[in-house]
Amino acid sequence: MPPPPRHVNHDLVPMGCPVHLDDVDLFGEGAQEHWYESYEILHRDAPVLRIEGGGLTDGADAFVLTKHDDVVAVVKDPERFRVVTTLRVDKHVERGLTPEEAYAESRSLMHASMVSLRPTQELYFQHRRELTDPWVGPGALRHREMIAEIAHGLIDEWIDDGEVDFVQGFARPLPQIVMATILGFPREDIGRLAAWGDAAVTPFVHGSGLRHELSAEQAEDMNLRLEGFQDYIDAHVAAKRADPRDDMVSFLCDVRYEALGRKLTDIEIAGIVHAMIIGGLETTQYALVEQAQLLCEDPAAFAELRSDPSRIRSFVEESLRLRAPTHGLSTRVTTRDEVFQGVDVPAGSLLHLRFGAANVDGEEFERPFDLDLDRAALTRHVTFSTGPRVCPGATLSRVEQQVAWATLLERLASIEYGDGNDWLHQPGIMLSTLRVIVRTTPAPTGSADSTPPATHDPA
Repeated sequence: MPPPPRHVNHDLVPMGCPVHLDDVDLFGEGAQEHWYESYEILHRDAPVLRIEGGGLTDGADAFVLTKHDDVVAVVKDPERFRVVTTLRVDKHVERGLTPEEAYAESRSLMHASMVSLRPTQELYFQHRRELTDPWVGPGALRHREMIAEIAHGLIDEWIDDGEVDFVQGFARPLPQIVMATILGFPREDIGRLAAWGDAAVTPFVHGSGLRHELSAEQAEDMNLRLEGFQDYIDAHVAAKRADPRDDMVSFLCDVRYEALGRKLTDIEIAGIVHAMIIGGLETTQYALVEQAQLLCEDPAAFAELRSDPSRIRSFVEESLRLRAPTHGLSTRVTTRDEVFQGVDVPAGSLLHLRFGAANVDGEEFERPFDLDLDRAALTRHVTFSTGPRVCPGATLSRVEQQVAWATLLERLASIEYGDGNDWLHQPGIMLSTLRVIVRTTPAPTGSADSTPPATHDPA
């Protein structure tokens, strides 16, 4: 019996399915259930959508960019289209604040660490090359065996049950355990790390509008939930300095950062670790969950990947395009008057880059809503952005996804939807299905002691 079709329960959310441009609301309650219908309307009727008063300053507007070419042009030129975070850090630098003073004021470990680590574009490149690339950039390729071992262990827990919530049983714990292992944190602390990670992304889940704004009560609650996080990192930094191990925190404690001619301070290390926890958990989880749904909806694709694991890389890239984990971010400000798709965009405007829409732009991708493993130039999607500020952990996420599916396809003979799915998504700008119940059949030759097929270099 074929798996049931995927349903979108439009009647379970207050927002109706858009039919005309006036119906489109990318940021309202329940918008996640209608994003793809909205993108088709925006591409046709308003590829550059003006949001009056949505800018960062009084009287400034914001503009939602949905076309692939426009998004790529913006992210490839961070000097012409300034990064919002950089603008905020620049203000700390101009005032002569130390990282500690910046943290006391902003309560952001990442902003504080950037005061000294990378206030300029040149330092951004050096920051990645010297500090993160060895672990979550190109260096992530060495983590394959570790990731496969974790994946096998998770599958062992439910493979004989016949049914599992794929979110809680695999997609969520896998990147949590991988990141804790890379950083050198104990597995028994994963629950605390996950809770801190959830708190840190509160603006992107519960924030309102395209600027992800929190109320005073929401901000206070977020800060309360983050209490203890810096103390936890500080304690581990002290332990790693005294007794270094083969992990990222030990590496950061010892590495000499050539741009500054010295080793990193505790708050600088804390900022990097904070960024790893935020960026290293959510994206991979959401990608794996959407990939499971794609394969439940396309048994032929599942069978093809089982018979030819060399196509797993193509599947990962095409699914990242089709179901981007992060659909949009308000990250850039224009430094001069611009024109996008014939629309005048004044200097000082906030740009909301809609990655999810750019990835299904019919002028860039033929049959944009089809899963096509033979699609040319598979990595031209913008799920991880592109250009000089591409996501520093993109390689690690790709390796995790490739190894995860190599392992799952080896261990499972089939996967299909189980009972009880409602298809609802979490609020915010990330595509996160809250639960996905799947039925699975073990592969006759599956073994937790075997190694998944080697995956292609994700770069």
